[in-house]
Amino acid sequence: MPTKNYNLISRRTFLAGAAAGATLIALHPFSARAAAGQVHLRLMETTDLHVHVFPYDYYADRPRDTVGLSRAASIVRGIRAEAANSMLLDNGDLIQGNPMGDYIAYERGMKEGDSHPIVTAMNVLGYDAATIGNHEFNYGLDFLMKSMAGADFPVVLSNVALELGAAPRQDKTLFRPYVILDRRVTDGAGAAHAIKVGLIGFTPPQIMNWDRKHLEGNVEVRDIVATARAYVPEMKEAGADIIIALSHSGIGAPEGEMLEHASTALGGVDGIDAILTGHTHLVFPGPKHESTDVVDPAAGTLMGTPATMGGFWGSHLGLIDLMLEKSGGEWRVMAHESSARPISKRNEDRSITALVEDDAEVLASVQQEHDETLAYVRRGVGKTSAPLHSYFALVADDPSVQIVSIAQKWYISEMLAGTEYAGLPILSAAAPFKAGGRGGPEYFTDVPAGDVAIKNVADLYLYPNTVRAVKVNGAQVKDWLERSAGMFNQVAPGARDAELLNPSFPSYNFDVIDGVSYQIDLSEPSKFDPKGGMANPGANRIVNLTYEGAPVTDEMEFVIATNNYRASGGGDFPGAKGDTIIFEAPDTNRDVIVRYIVEQGTINPSADANWTFKPLDGATVLFDTGPAAKGYAEDVKGVTIEEAGDGAEGFARFRLQL
Repeated sequence: MPTKNYNLISRRTFLAGAAAGATLIALHPFSARAAAGQVHLRLMETTDLHVHVFPYDYYADRPRDTVGLSRAASIVRGIRAEAANSMLLDNGDLIQGNPMGDYIAYERGMKEGDSHPIVTAMNVLGYDAATIGNHEFNYGLDFLMKSMAGADFPVVLSNVALELGAAPRQDKTLFRPYVILDRRVTDGAGAAHAIKVGLIGFTPPQIMNWDRKHLEGNVEVRDIVATARAYVPEMKEAGADIIIALSHSGIGAPEGEMLEHASTALGGVDGIDAILTGHTHLVFPGPKHESTDVVDPAAGTLMGTPATMGGFWGSHLGLIDLMLEKSGGEWRVMAHESSARPISKRNEDRSITALVEDDAEVLASVQQEHDETLAYVRRGVGKTSAPLHSYFALVADDPSVQIVSIAQKWYISEMLAGTEYAGLPILSAAAPFKAGGRGGPEYFTDVPAGDVAIKNVADLYLYPNTVRAVKVNGAQVKDWLERSAGMFNQVAPGARDAELLNPSFPSYNFDVIDGVSYQIDLSEPSKFDPKGGMANPGANRIVNLTYEGAPVTDEMEFVIATNNYRASGGGDFPGAKGDTIIFEAPDTNRDVIVRYIVEQGTINPSADANWTFKPLDGATVLFDTGPAAKGYAEDVKGVTIEEAGDGAEGFARFRLQL
């Protein structure tokens, strides 16, 4: 698939030929040097805000300088002063993702006429448009529609329909598929021009798996790229001078059907002039993306089309600068630049320096909801006899995962009592959600022994998933664990200080199955690739798999307690493709954990070391975790762990003896 050719003039030629008499007060060269008939348009993007208005970590119950729309808002105000023409757009995942989102959804609710706090803050900032992310569907369609009803800006989404037609243009879409905004822009000579800006939105088709309980029978989805190819010509016919894609989709393969990460492929769709991307919580342009013939992470282009991704939780503001020129009655992009501005920086001593101040108006707009959320998360529900932390969740059996598994198993045991499945062994699968990675060295669960509050339960289980149970056989249990074991790199016997963790493998796909015992043989290659595809069919990392002391055989039958995301195919796990579900709970996993703690009064979350690494003579491995892990290393069961200096980007490094 070829990349676009904008037939750009060189930046040097453009700047040399620009009018010297430009009157705009601006910092960017596009504005400073624009000539008559040349317009500098700045596109500003927020993405994956997940209700983070305040610079506050509700799980830790303390301020946090690395997050917050209130901080990104200060950059927005500054950028608007740098150029005469700008637009502020959001790329989705707005209403879910922190305790404020849960408080609004589960406690306060949304009545007709209410404004969701994240939408209230966006109205204050004067957004031009937004699209819908996959997490917008987590609380159901009714809540979503009520939440977005208060927006003072258009919301667009083209590939989700209440009813599919014969082709995308005949679909009855959930939101309007696109909008064309009439704007007045000022050129380099100070003259005003009319321009029509087309905005079209997309979300991953995988929402039908991830939120099946809310969406099945209610909406249908289309492929992102096919939808774009249908609507973009219509937008051109309707008079759009430029078209911007709001793509809540990551940067992935340049072609394919029903892609989750379709932003790269969108870059090859004729007529799209710029792409705002997101979903993966990364920064683009930036070093986290591999340079290919279709992805340029330095220039910030996808298939030659300018693109940006503004991190997550307000950590960055994505920027695309377009130099537009009107010729023959048509606007064309003659030059472009992409960037992302952070709200904070990490220092060499691991401290964080805020780069901007809060926007007072944005804070004031949701102060009441912030205060109510604090009261909500501070409610006590019980006690824990031991700390609940996730610092070593990826290298050893872990108390933060253990308590989730215990609660799930307790719940499913009650739900299946008296049913045809009551006699089957019940296992429980859970993964660590807060385990560093892209979230940074502070992104770990850390609940001290003592009182447990709702904020602590939300910290243990980040998402509003609901409980599911699946019926599987022993072969599927083993392959489920083989899929999880892709978390680790292959390690040769005798290797010294090998890197243990595969950075492309997300922690939420590292399921630990409680109720069986097993070892992981790191000398074997991974059977599955990070996406769940078969990589090495003959590989056997999972060894000594037993249930109640006896080997697990292929034909044995089990029930596994898990969540709706996993049971419906999320993560592509063997035995969890949507066809093995035997029980769909009305309760969220978080609620089940709260109920379990309330019933127990005091919980004992000590890990039982039901999984370990198979010994490899003389081998040692290194892994990074949060600096606060140093206080817990000696308590980890089943492994020998020692400090090994500083890791990158504020992490601490540890050595594990195999």
